[in-house]
Amino acid sequence: MTAELEGRPPSASELTLSQIMDQHHTNLMGTVHGGRILNLIDSVAGVVAARHSDGPAVTAAMDETAFLQAVRVGDVVHVLARITWAGRSSMEVAVTVTADRWDRAVPATMVATSHLVMVAVDDDGKPRRIPPLLPETDEDRRNFRRAEIRREHRLALRRALAEPEHL
Repeated sequence: MTAELEGRPPSASELTLSQIMDQHHTNLMGTVHGGRILNLIDSVAGVVAARHSDGPAVTAAMDETAFLQAVRVGDVVHVLARITWAGRSSMEVAVTVTADRWDRAVPATMVATSHLVMVAVDDDGKPRRIPPLLPETDEDRRNFRRAEIRREHRLALRRALAEPEHL
């Protein structure tokens, strides 16, 4: 029988990464390529999931990604990721992306949000058990409940798409 893993709060693995966007990150419109933002989102979520699970985790799903504002060359992008839900081997990571200017003290603007499902894997790439999530605050508990709703929607969608079509 496997010993029960000790639970962890979301704050134990939370991470913010900040990076200045330069001309190498731009698309044909002259703004930062959405793919670059997605790469940052996925990378930071992966670190947070690995920290929570004490080992490697892979991206199983990225959903509800919303691009709210364009990012420009010279913007400092801040990617904040935090675990919102954890199951047996999978976990949801909520990511918010904000940006401000490198040369001015201005309030940060929300530029993107996303939710990712990460799965902890062993050396053979098989799912492995992870610690339960221990929400600390009322906001953590609300995020946990919302993550459970998103999980149910993902599972319902997967079941619906697996059914044969009836014409």
